[in-house]
Amino acid sequence: MVIVGGGLAGLVSAIHLSKKGIYVTVIEKNIYPKHKVCGEYISNEVLPYLQSLGFNPLQFQAKEITDFTLSTSTNTTIKTKLPLGGFGISRYTLDYELANLAKQNGVEIVHDYVNQIDFQNEIFTITTKSNKTFTADIVIGAYGKRSNIDISLKRSFIQQKSPFLAVKAHYEGEFPEDKVSLYNFKGGYCGVSKVENDHINVCYITSYDAFKKYTDIDEFQNKVLLQNKQLQRIIGNSKLMFPSPLTISQISFAEKQPVENHMLMCGDTAGMIHPLCGNGMAMAIHSAQIASETIIQYFNKEISTREELEEMYTREWRKAFNKRLQMGRKLAALFNMDFFSEMITLGLRLFPWILPIIIKKTHGKYLKPIQ
Repeated sequence: MVIVGGGLAGLVSAIHLSKKGIYVTVIEKNIYPKHKVCGEYISNEVLPYLQSLGFNPLQFQAKEITDFTLSTSTNTTIKTKLPLGGFGISRYTLDYELANLAKQNGVEIVHDYVNQIDFQNEIFTITTKSNKTFTADIVIGAYGKRSNIDISLKRSFIQQKSPFLAVKAHYEGEFPEDKVSLYNFKGGYCGVSKVENDHINVCYITSYDAFKKYTDIDEFQNKVLLQNKQLQRIIGNSKLMFPSPLTISQISFAEKQPVENHMLMCGDTAGMIHPLCGNGMAMAIHSAQIASETIIQYFNKEISTREELEEMYTREWRKAFNKRLQMGRKLAALFNMDFFSEMITLGLRLFPWILPIIIKKTHGKYLKPIQ
């Protein structure tokens, strides 16, 4: 079988399937290691599952995170303990080490661009930029937030213009390694946490309407982002470790379908939760587990038809994520309105027991280890 996309969801699926004796080819356009625009905080809900696959992020000096801080654009702040906790690790390290583990388990990783995916007579034909052709009876789509593949599939979300862009950079400076923080600013919000090399990961999302008033990222950060005094203290006293911040545009939180043209979609390819909820990476890993277990049942003849396979994956995916995605959209809408953001945070300070409940609504339970 073939997995299109060798990011978090694609690599985890490849490792899981290969451990069950299924030969997997991963087609990934980028060479590892590579930095990606990402919050780089992962809930511990996926830790038992990752460890059962043979990957322990703590072996690569991932930061153990226990605390959460929320700050509004006017610097009203609330703190709480994370119900499950989490860890901070860069995508630079995470994807690279997962790719190494995948290869150790017999996964073939091909670095190429996928131009076309066709499905006829129960067989997928994948054509790449270098004119290579792959055939498979099962394909997982794990190629990320948006791609030319989405255009060829005529997916509904790709027809809509998305108003969001994201920026990410690593800094060297002072920040507690056991904390992940979310800072609201006019037009967006910014996540901050430490990763394995003691760098501070700063990743924020904003709207084009908020950003287009300024000439570049530096001006936007100085005149908007750093108006949050806590962000100003963190970034202002830290050294940028990238030549320049990384950016990604046209981010869509619109509803997507978990199955398209008979492909099982995984990770951001199937649906994105607002970064405000801080749990996209765990969701990608969870979706990889759901896809892998469903495919294994299909290969073991426990699922008899492709139609049943697709229906089961769609049902399990929606059961796991639909409520989280809905909560994410509601929270993002409220926190993008300064008045409501301030009022909600003040309310949470008066009733601090509510915040862990909200966090649980956007997170899951511990995933079961691979059997």
